Amino acid sequence: MTSPPVSIGHFIQGQPVAGTSGHTSEVFNPATGQVTGLVALASVSEVDRAVAAARAAFPGWAATSPLRRARVMFKFKELIEKHHDQLAALITAEHGKVFTDAHGEVTRGLEVVEYACGIPELLKGEYTEQMATGVDGWTMRQPLGVCAGITPFNFPVMVPLWMLPMALACGNSFILKPSERDASPSLLLARLLREAGLPDGVFNVIQGDKTAVDALLRHADVDAISFVGSTPVAQYIYSTGTAQGKRVQALGGAKNHMVVMPDADLDQTVDALMGAAYGSAGERCMAISVAVAVGNVADRLVEALVPRVRALKVTEGMDLTAEMGPVVTAAHRARVVGYIDAGIAAGADLRVDGRHIKVPGHEAGFFLGGSLFDRVTPDMTIYREEIFGPVLCVVRVPDFVSALKLVNDHEFGNGTAIFTRDGGTAREYVSRVRVGMVGVNVPIPVPMAFHSFGGWKRSLFGDHHAHGPEGVRFYTRQKAVTQRWPASIEAGAQFAMPTHK
Repeated sequence: MTSPPVSIGHFIQGQPVAGTSGHTSEVFNPATGQVTGLVALASVSEVDRAVAAARAAFPGWAATSPLRRARVMFKFKELIEKHHDQLAALITAEHGKVFTDAHGEVTRGLEVVEYACGIPELLKGEYTEQMATGVDGWTMRQPLGVCAGITPFNFPVMVPLWMLPMALACGNSFILKPSERDASPSLLLARLLREAGLPDGVFNVIQGDKTAVDALLRHADVDAISFVGSTPVAQYIYSTGTAQGKRVQALGGAKNHMVVMPDADLDQTVDALMGAAYGSAGERCMAISVAVAVGNVADRLVEALVPRVRALKVTEGMDLTAEMGPVVTAAHRARVVGYIDAGIAAGADLRVDGRHIKVPGHEAGFFLGGSLFDRVTPDMTIYREEIFGPVLCVVRVPDFVSALKLVNDHEFGNGTAIFTRDGGTAREYVSRVRVGMVGVNVPIPVPMAFHSFGGWKRSLFGDHHAHGPEGVRFYTRQKAVTQRWPASIEAGAQFAMPTHK
């Protein structure tokens, strides 16, 4: 018997809050196609209520010592570890990715919480004694105020955890607007933060759609916006938010290339491509969606990939032997199928077709098998645009220079990789490629939490990358202090520009 859909509301002032707008959006179990939840879509007045709670809580939290804020983060880390499996199961239930992948997602988010535990060290400024006669100077970093995070469906735990630990540890209050497609994990994170000792109102969750996003962007009491999603929306978030005087980091889309040199270890390369292209059904901003086959490696690479793609084990995500689960919604499945159709029409060679897969017992699920295109050219839509599904395109080029130009000419510059045994080739690629994150024999070069994550070109709008040292800089502003005391002050008014003696 099918259970009725659960209501998924907001979290404001330390309490779960039912939606009052009357508007909801369906949440699906992608493996079954069934509606499992109805998520409330916030009205402007509900957003105003969350912002008011965050604004009221900010002064007290900002005045809390970094050491005490770190202790909340330590407790939050402990609670995430305790609820690790629960968080992963929620991700699988609403996003569809396999449980082992969801478990890894929580781990990568947890690493940022661990980094935020070091905030007393990270917030230390610089001090200069006697910078001039009788004058000392120093810098310090202070929180911004109310920050908001607008996060995507593909990482409903990891991406919020790239934002909120850094914002909170730096002394800000925070409002999370998660994707309405998989909203439940956000409420568990809110409960864990409250259990960790975070004061009420410092962290709030607003469910919603464009109405909620626009309300946050235009609210005078929201000081900063962090966003991860598609490039058109990232550009809209950035232009709208900065026009309102807000600090904005907006991470956009990607078309990540793996350059495969003729000397690459073919077995390792194929293994890497399988995980990077088809893990999470390709619904990753760091997924490899283009393999750039250089010279005579192309035929060997494609022929090695074909049987591996056909053999992918596709089933519901709680099966621990699953390699790939469903995509997130029926609409998204149809979108990916549309791209495959377009690739065929454009003349690309579809070597493996994943459009017609059926999973026994889950016929209504949103499943796709892996698809593999060969002989894709740069003028094709499947090359230019982000498909965000289990589709790998192979582009053939004659040499390294052509491969580098291909990557550099693409509008996106999020992540890339090169597979080679030659250190000189790798070094030149790392130096010359115009992409924000680069892997050498590493297919998905996501930096650890103590570095920072972000792309170039139309993959990032704003000056700051996410988490790590860049996260501290984004969620604080620097103040410079110059000090002297009466015994060292010269008598009389000084009308010339002050100079140091």
